[in-house]
Amino acid sequence: MESVFEIIAEPNRRAILSLLLSSQQSVGEIERQLRMPQPTVSKHLRVLRDAGFVESTVDAQRRLYRLKPEPFEELHDWLAQFRRFWSTHVDALERHLARMDHGRMHPSTPTRSTSSKGKTRKTTRPKPRT
Repeated sequence: MESVFEIIAEPNRRAILSLLLSSQQSVGEIERQLRMPQPTVSKHLRVLRDAGFVESTVDAQRRLYRLKPEPFEELHDWLAQFRRFWSTHVDALERHLARMDHGRMHPSTPTRSTSSKGKTRKTTRPKPRT
């Protein structure tokens, strides 16, 4: 049995999951939109169904597939611990960039000044801390 991550790592399966975000779809609709052969679509749908990512219902002679939320909730919960890690680092980066920006002169402020004799001399800016 494949892990959840192995299942969603496969690009065709991710494409199928993305299609099913908007509405339920038949095998034929998925096949046409992704330009995949029917046996390939059916194989991936079977893997997704066995893993609990999708479920199907019968409508006349068509089988319609739709997403099931539970596996995504499990992924969401597992990823939550990493989001805290990311947000801490993103917040630190934002603070660092704000300090760098604050330490620089405003872009509309000239970086050179003119002396009384018309000569231009370079002004020095403080170097940003890293």
